[in-house]
Amino acid sequence: MAETTIQTTILRNLLHNEEYTRRVIPFLKKEYFEGSHRAVFESIIHFVTKYNKLPTSESLQIEIQEVSELIGPEDAAEASAILSDISEDKKVDEQWLEDQTEKWCQDRAIYLAIMESINIIDGKHKELTKNALPELLSDALSVCFDTNVGHDYINDADGRYEFYHRTEERIPYDLDYMNKITNGGLPQKSLSVILASTGAGKSLFMCHQAAAALTQGKNVLYITMEMAEERIAERIDANLMNVPVDQLENMSYDMYSNKIANIAKRNIGKLIIKEYPTGAAHAGHFRALLNELKLKRNFVPDIIFTDYLNISASSRMKGLGGAINSYSYIKSIAEEMRGLAVEFNVPLVTATQSNRDAFGNSDVDLNNTSESFGVPATADLMFALVTNEELEKLGQVMIKQLKNRYADPSKYKRFVLGVDRTKMRLFDVEESAQTLVTQDSGPAFDSSATAARIGSERKDFSGVKV
Repeated sequence: MAETTIQTTILRNLLHNEEYTRRVIPFLKKEYFEGSHRAVFESIIHFVTKYNKLPTSESLQIEIQEVSELIGPEDAAEASAILSDISEDKKVDEQWLEDQTEKWCQDRAIYLAIMESINIIDGKHKELTKNALPELLSDALSVCFDTNVGHDYINDADGRYEFYHRTEERIPYDLDYMNKITNGGLPQKSLSVILASTGAGKSLFMCHQAAAALTQGKNVLYITMEMAEERIAERIDANLMNVPVDQLENMSYDMYSNKIANIAKRNIGKLIIKEYPTGAAHAGHFRALLNELKLKRNFVPDIIFTDYLNISASSRMKGLGGAINSYSYIKSIAEEMRGLAVEFNVPLVTATQSNRDAFGNSDVDLNNTSESFGVPATADLMFALVTNEELEKLGQVMIKQLKNRYADPSKYKRFVLGVDRTKMRLFDVEESAQTLVTQDSGPAFDSSATAARIGSERKDFSGVKV
């Protein structure tokens, strides 16, 4: 009886309360209504959609009569009785009504999802399998009334001012210059891409960053398609234990257990490492993994690493070949990765391979991105890892900014980090070692014709005020 009452109340207000109708119609589904209430609801929606205004009781009665043959005489008679019941407007509290409508939609969505799940389990569903259960229930549990349809420049000015002065939640680096170029770390809903040639340290950088996030108490999901799960864990072991990676296998069980216990005492976050076959997994697989981890292990990551972008698959495009070129395919993967970061409100860090021209090149740029220039077009932050014999002797690696949506990429354009490859660690070097950064924190110019031209232009306009 209570179910019929709330359905009737909703239908009555859809008929008489235009403000309420326009707020809730986007969230109401005909499947939520039962019996003749559904026929009345469909008649109201049909009229509002066609004429952009509320119907009258008389017009709805005519609509019901026209579809009486489709719904049957008994249901038509019951629908007419419902129309008579809701023809009179009865005022109720607006906020209470909206809250009750939202709760009813949530309850109905969960009920319908459970009934559909039973059909799937019994093998009666023609399309879905048991693999669809987590997503089915997750969608039902996420039903809510989100009335935001855009930002009003004038009316939302106060909210915009608050946004300007809001401290954005970020995942900080444990590296000084990396925090400088990102204004304190990686924000949520962002895609960061590391560009490097083979063996330059893409996985080392991500493993170090993952270890740093763990020590801050952050939950980390590391998705690998290049190395085994144990190999990634081995690198993070070396980083957190401060032990050369090739010495881990020589440690006794007691020594290893003690080091793990000491790491656990530091209240680190939780790390999940998931391996997929090379080129076989895409954003859809990662989404299913995230939902499964939340349901089965109550694990929600604060940051995601995927190692790496070019050996992932696209959920929207089938593999290369035919009409699909590498630009479109790799760009599609990058867009799906960034979409995943936005959907789950986390920073996502990945890497991409540089082309052959970048091998041994100490001045890598965006043109050295292999396969697709669509990657830098999509990324929020992109930087290159550059190494050569001189840097290797110094135990350093150079970082060059390629794209940055968080700060001016010309500031700290290049800088160096110390690297201990045996322990899979990066560290800050002394300021005197930052020979690539000028005293005014601007970039050091290349010894190129372009740099000379820019330098001369600066001198020409040095006295001009802007």
